[in-house]
Amino acid sequence: MSTATSRRTEPAVVETKARPALARRQVHAVAGCYFVASFAALGLPPYLTEVLPELGDGAARWAGLLYVVPTLFGALGAPLWGRLADRFGRKRLLLRAQLGLAAAFLLAGWADSLTTFAAALVVQGVLGGTFAASNGYLGAALEGHSLSRALTLMQGSARAALVFAPIVVGALTPWLSPHRQYALLAVLPLAAALMLAKLPEPAADPVGVVQGDGTAPGAEVTEPADAVPTGPAPAGYTPDARPLRALYALEFAFVFSTVISFPYLISLISQQLPGTGPLVSGVLFALPHLCYLVAAMGVHRAFRNRPRTGIALGFGCIAAGLAGHGLAGSLASFIAVRLVLGAGLTLGLVCLSVLAADCAKGRAPGGLFGSIEFFSKAGAVAAGVAATAGNDWFGPVAPLLTGTAIAVATGLATAAPLLARTLRTRRSPRCPR
Repeated sequence: MSTATSRRTEPAVVETKARPALARRQVHAVAGCYFVASFAALGLPPYLTEVLPELGDGAARWAGLLYVVPTLFGALGAPLWGRLADRFGRKRLLLRAQLGLAAAFLLAGWADSLTTFAAALVVQGVLGGTFAASNGYLGAALEGHSLSRALTLMQGSARAALVFAPIVVGALTPWLSPHRQYALLAVLPLAAALMLAKLPEPAADPVGVVQGDGTAPGAEVTEPADAVPTGPAPAGYTPDARPLRALYALEFAFVFSTVISFPYLISLISQQLPGTGPLVSGVLFALPHLCYLVAAMGVHRAFRNRPRTGIALGFGCIAAGLAGHGLAGSLASFIAVRLVLGAGLTLGLVCLSVLAADCAKGRAPGGLFGSIEFFSKAGAVAAGVAATAGNDWFGPVAPLLTGTAIAVATGLATAAPLLARTLRTRRSPRCPR
């Protein structure tokens, strides 16, 4: 029978798993615990130039290197901790991450030498990993759109901490130096661990066979060309490795193209908008993350069934936003390009969460999210190195051009299969001409 849209027949039955479905308040508790625990991890690094002189590095020459030390060691440790979570329990390893973060902050806060402080940052990277551990916990208890929505909420916690933590640290600085604030803020992951101890341990046991999407067996469904399958994995299902490899590549490219603009943004603002005060610069820095907080759930509803389209659009907005930074010559134009970048950031983060939720079907969630975290942190480290090199050679505009090139290339690579698939559908003899 001829149709104007593509159709596919779903398997008649799929196996579901009985999971202690987390209540919304429990999902919010996990996200809230990540928010409070990440305050020191995200709020204090921008103040390394004030911390290091207290430890003997008067010119703060090591600030750039120490900035990426937790990220680097976190990337190396994330896959291992993920596999251990699958073996020994996701809740147990999530508690381990929070307690490891608290220990690292205490060590950093009481360090009396540069060597000890650097060691504390290594411990933070190796023993932390609260984001991957939280996602692994959620991945063991949720699936499909529920999981992708929870992952979107987790990214919201990260964005909120990135916006508000530096402000709180700056407000406390007149009374307590950023160096000693590490020890004070160690209380937050300890409090998070106490809250998480009351949550259930996720488990998954096969209990029966039902229709995966709630429709009658053999029913035909119409989906967009880039739709992600939802529902539990069929019995005997073997996950395809290609979507997972694509997710890793997209994660790396996305983090690289967005993070590369962070380190020298304030310098660029000073160069493009002379006389801009620190408060305005801080607001401009925060704008893309505020966009995520405002629009993330709406974007999730709009693109949860077509995430690849959202990712392609996201990379397009990132490329346009980054390129526009070099041309912005007024405060209004700078706000505009930051908002465009924020649209790309929101589209990318939300749609990557949808793809990650899809890849979680049939896979151990701890190992999966640990591996995703590895590629995410690897992208951040590579972006930091590229930004430093580009700024040294060509100035603060160079990192933006590098990020633009990566975003354009990745966006085109993502959009090309979707366009080709659309053209094949339109040329199909089953479709009216």
